[in-house]
Amino acid sequence: MKTEINPDIRAALDAIADRPVSHVFLVACGGSLSIMHAGKYFIDRHSDVLTSDIYNGDEFVARDPRKLGPDTLVILCSQTGTTKETVRAAAHARARGAATIGMTLDADSPLAKAVDHVVAYQASYTTGIPIDAADSNYGVLYMILAGLIRNREVTTKLLSSLGNLQPAIDKAHVQYASRFAQFAERFRDKPVIYTVASGANYGAAYSFAICVFMEMLWINSQAIHADEFFHGPFEVVDSEASFVCMIGLDETRRLEERARDFLYRFGDKNQVLVVDARELDLAGIDEAFRGYLVPLIFFDALWKFAYRLAEQRGKIMLEDRRYMKKISDY
Repeated sequence: MKTEINPDIRAALDAIADRPVSHVFLVACGGSLSIMHAGKYFIDRHSDVLTSDIYNGDEFVARDPRKLGPDTLVILCSQTGTTKETVRAAAHARARGAATIGMTLDADSPLAKAVDHVVAYQASYTTGIPIDAADSNYGVLYMILAGLIRNREVTTKLLSSLGNLQPAIDKAHVQYASRFAQFAERFRDKPVIYTVASGANYGAAYSFAICVFMEMLWINSQAIHADEFFHGPFEVVDSEASFVCMIGLDETRRLEERARDFLYRFGDKNQVLVVDARELDLAGIDEAFRGYLVPLIFFDALWKFAYRLAEQRGKIMLEDRRYMKKISDY
């Protein structure tokens, strides 16, 4: 069972412990940006002192928020540490006097050199090396934020829950296997697949739409917020429309349920892949933190679905890309 925050996280938090921080900027691009939605949700629910914003790396630089300054903390994330926009954002934040923490796999990367403090995380879906999900990007971000909030009860319950996260993920893979096999076949020839979620899950839906469906599988997609769904997007729903719908356990669950119910009513259930956290075995994960950790389970499990769908469509995940990691002059 996990009982302590990771040493590099603790070192970063100790280094800024005497620094007044009133606002947190969560900055990244692509899949790394997606985790920041859950991070902001965590801050919103657990701190009555800190406020926060989420920014894409270059928009952060271009918009140059007036609030950015010595009493702010900028948390940045780039898996390789080479994302140019995120590195520029780190340099911009430091130039404005803000404290910076960089999350990356590579401690010698450009991002690591551009920030005040470096925090490591692990990512099995790109390295192929099995990990404890507590050390994933989501887990590490939550630990940073829990330590920043300085609520011992929150930190203790979070760490205990993170310690039981990997078994829950492993069981989810088994539980979803047959469903994913069915939907991979159903979605094999679909030109468009949407994702729907809200709250802490929205980042996972966003990442799956832009980084998996669009980047790796060349399938047109859009991440639709479960409430915004009813303010325009629901007009695309018919018997052919395909969706991945995430139903979580945080305070916005009713929004996701409403979207699912509409899809079932006016679409085709065979074209709506639903993952519902109430189906999962979450033993050992504190009820107060299940909503935050469910997105990790969903995304990790759905990664397996992506590989099944890639096989159906004759694609090679990660390697079979046209531009990403293939060209640099853009």
